[in-house]
Amino acid sequence: MRLRRCVFGLPLLILSVAAGAYADPILGPNLSTFAVLGHTGVTNVPTSTIGGNLGSATDPSVGGGYTFTSGSMQQNTALANLAQGELTTAIGDLNSLAGAATVLANGDLTLDGPLAPGTYFVPFATSNLTGSLTLDGGGNANAAWVFLMQSSLITSTGSAVNVINTGSGAGVYWDVRSSASLGAGSTIEGNILALTSITMGNAVTIDCGRALASTGDVTLISDTISTGCSGNLTGSNGLSGGLTAPTGGGTPTPLPSAPVPEPGTLLLLGSGVAGLFGKACHRGWNSAVASSSLN
Repeated sequence: MRLRRCVFGLPLLILSVAAGAYADPILGPNLSTFAVLGHTGVTNVPTSTIGGNLGSATDPSVGGGYTFTSGSMQQNTALANLAQGELTTAIGDLNSLAGAATVLANGDLTLDGPLAPGTYFVPFATSNLTGSLTLDGGGNANAAWVFLMQSSLITSTGSAVNVINTGSGAGVYWDVRSSASLGAGSTIEGNILALTSITMGNAVTIDCGRALASTGDVTLISDTISTGCSGNLTGSNGLSGGLTAPTGGGTPTPLPSAPVPEPGTLLLLGSGVAGLFGKACHRGWNSAVASSSLN
């Protein structure tokens, strides 16, 4: 019996160690599968590259000219409709953080950065990003940033957001109370949750996040949007961690702080756990052999 527990228990133990770093409660299980979601449709000037599902809940029109690195078209499907409901809940959850938000003096985030994890209220500006913004997790693998945009999210041509010093449990959320307009060549990280619509200029990149429109559409022009991430952000599922919310919706709370693993740390941890587990199993095996020899 002990040997059987060892054989079947080791994979479960390894999975439980790895699973502790992942969380995706804010976006929900259906919504988190989408890289692009528009309520009234998606339009595209070919060719846009999509890493995740792309679809629309109420309007089957999602255009064409996509290259999918993962995911698929979801034209007025049950999955898209469920995702739209989860998007409404997610926006409500993020809006409930307004009372505890840090009010920034500048609507241009380039002037406010670098920014530590937290919730920020961003005033209206003709451009919310005129250059490069750094989000510094300070070594917390579960760091979270929430940007409550007073009205729109507008980025200038060639602007960029860079997320550093965090890990696979991190989250970045752009909660836009009207529409988002991303200038040509912008590089954004995180999840744009727009109450109305999202319009992207030519060659915009969201290389670790999503474009999600609650009541309007999404317009693309040869853009790249993917929930896949690289480096220390690998496994963050499009920077959709960092926070948890009560079942059914409510005010989110941060995940406990956790150190960013050094390269190879997870492998060493797995080897160590396996070694300890193996020793326990070996003792159990010897006990079982000794018991059967006595019988």
